[in-house]
Amino acid sequence: MKKTNSGRLFAFLLAVLAVEAGIALWRGQLLVGKHEGDMLHLLEIVFRMADGEWPHLDFMTPIGVMAFAPISLFVKLGAGVGHAIHYGQLLVGLCLIPLAWRAGLSRLTGYWPYLFGALIIILATALVHGEAERSVSISMHYNRWAWAFAFVAILIAALPPVDGTRNQLADGVVIGVALAFMALCKVTYLAAFLIPVSIGLLAHRQLRAFAVAFVTGLAIAAIVTVFAGVDFWLAYIGDLLSVSRSDVRSNPGEPFTAVVAAPAYIGGSLVLLIGVILLRQAGKATEGLMLLLLAPGFFYVTFQNYGNDPQWLLLLGVLLFAARPEAGVKNGLGWDMQMSVGLAGAAAFAMIMPSAFNLAYSPLRHLGQDSAQYLPLLPRAALHDDLRAGAVRALRADKRVPIELPATVPASWEKLTARETPTELNGETLEQCDLQLGLVAVFDTMAQSLEDSGHSGKRIFVTDLLSSIWLFGDFARLEKGAPWYYAGLPGYASADLVLVPLCPVNPMVRKLTLDRIAEQGDTLEEVDRTPFYILLKKG
Repeated sequence: MKKTNSGRLFAFLLAVLAVEAGIALWRGQLLVGKHEGDMLHLLEIVFRMADGEWPHLDFMTPIGVMAFAPISLFVKLGAGVGHAIHYGQLLVGLCLIPLAWRAGLSRLTGYWPYLFGALIIILATALVHGEAERSVSISMHYNRWAWAFAFVAILIAALPPVDGTRNQLADGVVIGVALAFMALCKVTYLAAFLIPVSIGLLAHRQLRAFAVAFVTGLAIAAIVTVFAGVDFWLAYIGDLLSVSRSDVRSNPGEPFTAVVAAPAYIGGSLVLLIGVILLRQAGKATEGLMLLLLAPGFFYVTFQNYGNDPQWLLLLGVLLFAARPEAGVKNGLGWDMQMSVGLAGAAAFAMIMPSAFNLAYSPLRHLGQDSAQYLPLLPRAALHDDLRAGAVRALRADKRVPIELPATVPASWEKLTARETPTELNGETLEQCDLQLGLVAVFDTMAQSLEDSGHSGKRIFVTDLLSSIWLFGDFARLEKGAPWYYAGLPGYASADLVLVPLCPVNPMVRKLTLDRIAEQGDTLEEVDRTPFYILLKKG
């Protein structure tokens, strides 16, 4: 096929970014329709980093620094956080353009470099994490960003260069940057794809590109070490180990076997395996081997991501179409292999189209939202009133409680019907319930109550999934706290007070944290009680 015009491709990618990011920015706000808890998690990290703190060193999180640095940069420069999120996505898209341009130009022909590049930009600038649910949300943006960088590295490693485009220095730099970003954004992606990408480069005899990628990755690691210190890496590893052993959220969705073989996923898994077989029958043994090596990583990343959205199917479709053999190649059954591999690629695209379209037109949906139906996520932060949440979800506080029925079941079934052990505090059994909606209203109400009670300026440890109370009032941040609870008692040692929600977001976390406080011999003395919380001081 005709070689792609490099200037035209670069201009096209800039145009796609201008359209996607421009539409998202048009209304001058960010209106989110779900995942308020994830937004508070994001805000706490962004504000901490804007004030000079480092992830892992100053607070606990398994997510890397680059997942938040593009946003915190603009907050530090004085932007409202709603604008900063849009600007951060635009910045990531700009950084991806030369990488997607090089990958598409050197490995694809025809219209495929344009489609691939557009997919990369969409992943960078979308206003939803994926799936087919249409509500706008910036939640888990780092998964989209990491997929975009992973797609670039995998495309270059999985396919041989198009004639006349071989430049191992450029390929190595692009792959090194992509792998480094994965390591510093969400290390799951690096763990999943480092080995397949390395083998792909070696299999295609890209030895120089392999070496350049290695050196580039080391250079980026050295730069980070200069600014953050060696302890940054040790703390990063420590956070990852803590999360892997977490009782709360070692993985956020379906079991691994379900992500591979459950009804919602088995089609994509079969297309991947069929693609491997067809490529090998078509004489594309190296490309088939690459798909086989990538399969565990595709499944693992999907298993680790909330929603278990198999966005790798987008890349699979591109790889299968790009790896099709010349016309006339047939297998032992007489099948036309160019058509057969193309049909497998079309099947991959068909399965992921709902998610892909959801990503692509999410900025347009955002533009059409009625701002009157939203209110500031941080009610008392005037600078950041450009970040808004749906009024109903923010203000309507709903809780879920279990219904205790008479013991009419057979004794042999008691273990099946038993509920988790109730949480106790100073001999009192706390109500079993969890907060379903109204997170913004509840946090704001608790913050005002604490300030009215004279607790302004205090560090408050919340025995719940989120300790974001300081975002809503005049309270100090916990030293080495955790914006999202995974394990241990992060930040507890620096706390002046302990707040126990009467209806927490996650009852398991409330019980775990109180149990761990008791295990280390601390006593908690009640100093205040409201319909929302019990406030205690360490004895």
